[in-house]
Amino acid sequence: QVRLVESGGGLVQPGGSLRLSCSASISTFDDYSIGWFRQAPGKEREGVSCIGTRDGAMYYEEAVKGRFTISRDNAKNTVYLQMNSLKPEDTAVYFCAADVMFAWEDCSRRLTTAGFGAWGQGLQVTVSS
Repeated sequence: QVRLVESGGGLVQPGGSLRLSCSASISTFDDYSIGWFRQAPGKEREGVSCIGTRDGAMYYEEAVKGRFTISRDNAKNTVYLQMNSLKPEDTAVYFCAADVMFAWEDCSRRLTTAGFGAWGQGLQVTVSS
């Protein structure tokens, strides 16, 4: 059973930075693509970024492109989301999700809530002065 645990959320001022971590209890972590999603109050959960398996091709949703960076450390079974230049509209509960994908697959084509089978519990990110 896949277990995902997010950490690193909190309160930050506009323009600040946070780094989210997603630690996975997966024996074959290299075979999993990881996605980050967020859900703001009253809105649907949306995909933010994802990273493919092994060599980790990356994708970013337009609103975060140039500000967020996703990376993975396969030795630590962990994926990171570095969030810089944060804006109030980035405020949301952030979730990481995982699913097995072929190395040739483009994770962006599966960056929907139906595209990933395992989910973390989510954590709050609040951007406010």
